[in-house]
Amino acid sequence: HAFAELPLRLADFGVLHRNEASGALTGLTRVRRFQQDDAHIFCRESQIKDEVRGVLEFIDYAYRIFGFTYELKLSTRPEKYLGDLATWEKAEAALTEALNEFGKPWQINEGDGAFYGPKIDISVSDALKRKFQCATLQLDFQLPDRFNLGYSAEDEAKTERPVMIHRAILGSVERMFAILLEHYKGKWPFWLSPRQAIVCPVSEKSQPYALQVRDHIYRAGYYVDVDTTDRKIQKKPNSFVHARSTYIEVVFSCWEELVAGINIYPIRVSVREAQLAQYNFILVVGEEEAKSGQVSVRVRDQGDHSNMSIEDLLKHFKEKLEAFQ
Repeated sequence: HAFAELPLRLADFGVLHRNEASGALTGLTRVRRFQQDDAHIFCRESQIKDEVRGVLEFIDYAYRIFGFTYELKLSTRPEKYLGDLATWEKAEAALTEALNEFGKPWQINEGDGAFYGPKIDISVSDALKRKFQCATLQLDFQLPDRFNLGYSAEDEAKTERPVMIHRAILGSVERMFAILLEHYKGKWPFWLSPRQAIVCPVSEKSQPYALQVRDHIYRAGYYVDVDTTDRKIQKKPNSFVHARSTYIEVVFSCWEELVAGINIYPIRVSVREAQLAQYNFILVVGEEEAKSGQVSVRVRDQGDHSNMSIEDLLKHFKEKLEAFQ
């Protein structure tokens, strides 16, 4: 590569393995096999500050959407390290400058850096005020040297060594998922929810229209269920048609007996039960709604409801999705 091609940014959701002691394993927060949104940025020394600041802004953007508050710590040279002291001091100075320009409060964590370079650790707290490290940003002068990496400098006769930045925004996806479960207390925002809407017909006569509404919403790309329970016979096996089933529901709905990959399974869901199941929108339809082409919309945790056309409802869904609400 030539100098004009830098920075070079490569990212992937790779599978990682860590041989944790069995006593250290904790639910989804500490596992032996996990996914991480890893990225490596190869840049020139003069580009370090801008690239680090860009990663910090990316982290801030993502965590503001989740509603997280977070802490920043600069972890410096450990007792055992690779490379020379001058390189470490230069790397720590670059991260310090980027943190100061970022403008958020930060602390120094003496001696807790990786053996190959200093790093910025970002920790978030769950509902129980437990702190977890999720995002990370690490500066590495050592691996490019060990792999003998180089790029053509502005003077074409000269080859220079790039700097590598390791970064993760979510960190372990499994750990982030566990923290989000605690953070939202099971009440997922619409844009992230596996239960965005459910259609509840008031009688058997309204079921065909309820299925039409379900199909319309499903084709628009949303997660939607429909309750086709026979309310007159409470002990009769129920029929609950699920339009889109995902793995996330297995974790999210531990009180249900779900089988992954099945799109139709038994469950009775009244309006009240749909509220307890934390559906974001409960759409009640009867003969009047079928005639007018509308739905009666109830929003989770709100007592009032209103009638909307399918088109207006989908527009409302889109607005919430785009606003990450």
